[in-house]
Amino acid sequence: MKRLSTLILSLLAIATAHADEVQVAVAANFTGPMQVISVLFERDTGHKTNLSFGSTGKFYAQIANGAPFQVLLAADDETPAKLVKEGNAVAGTPFTYAIGKLVLWSADPKLVDAKGEVLKKGGFKHLSLANPKTAPYGAAGMQVMSKLGVADSIKPLIVQGENISQTHQFISTGAAELGFVAYSQVIKNGAIGSGSGWVVPGNLYDPILQDAVLLAKGKDKPAAVALMNYLKGPKAQEVIKSFGYELR
Repeated sequence: MKRLSTLILSLLAIATAHADEVQVAVAANFTGPMQVISVLFERDTGHKTNLSFGSTGKFYAQIANGAPFQVLLAADDETPAKLVKEGNAVAGTPFTYAIGKLVLWSADPKLVDAKGEVLKKGGFKHLSLANPKTAPYGAAGMQVMSKLGVADSIKPLIVQGENISQTHQFISTGAAELGFVAYSQVIKNGAIGSGSGWVVPGNLYDPILQDAVLLAKGKDKPAAVALMNYLKGPKAQEVIKSFGYELR
């Protein structure tokens, strides 16, 4: 019995010695799925994750200024490519982990119609949108309004969120009657779970290709490399699909 206990302790010590922690910057729209994936990743690999959520643009600025992130899960494909070009990320590592969908959403179950005609009809005082300069979903929302010819009339009504999470908060609390959010934030059992919404057709905005990249500070970190591989695996991809994203 004593030998067995010693063996178990030795195995635990070996596992602990090989366990690592990864610092991950995650686009705010991917908060829900990444929280689930993190639990699975830690359980399956023994590594730990330290997750930070925010806008891709702000993460870019922080990484460029030496922030200790080791993996970035961006809300676009341009930022990871830019980080590689500037030497702040590892060449050859960017890949599209999810393709996002944009939704015009309201906490009011009667406000947003199935075709988004409310944008042309009006009748609302505030529309929330993530900062289009730093948040790809905000930029996509502006594209939609421009293509529908309503950008100029709605611009004075915009309540700008720092990121997509704050945008969702503005809408859910009534600070804005409606706004553009990620489908992943409102999906439940394969459909919009509460309120009312219009899943915006993909031809009204540029594809939201969300790329992950191994950052320079993570190139020699086992947990960072393991997470990049895990995101490509079946368990992570199943979670990603369940939140309404598409896969490449």
